[in-house]
Amino acid sequence: MATALRSLERGTGEPPLFVHAKDGVQGIRLAWRELPDVVIADEIASRAGAFALARDLKGATEPFPGVIVILLERPQDAWLAEWSGADAWFVKPVNPFELVDTITASTSRIREEAV
Repeated sequence: MATALRSLERGTGEPPLFVHAKDGVQGIRLAWRELPDVVIADEIASRAGAFALARDLKGATEPFPGVIVILLERPQDAWLAEWSGADAWFVKPVNPFELVDTITASTSRIREEAV
């Protein structure tokens, strides 16, 4: 997955920076501190899972400006991903190239809206 994500550099001209959080609580703190373009959250993260993370970031008074992608265990949880405010979600196993395409399209859209 990390190898495929490194191909994002072709679209942005900059190598991606990866920051790993051990759980959703730390992920929320890191996202607000670092303000990355993309947060990829695993549904089964301990302490504040992916849905809580997305809801916290996207539901804030000043919503998180980046893209949030949730990796789901079951297709039935897609409604939770949508409810949480996630920009995209994938059911595992994830095709890393589809993930990169979605991230590229989403970050391009956000950059265009900011202009």
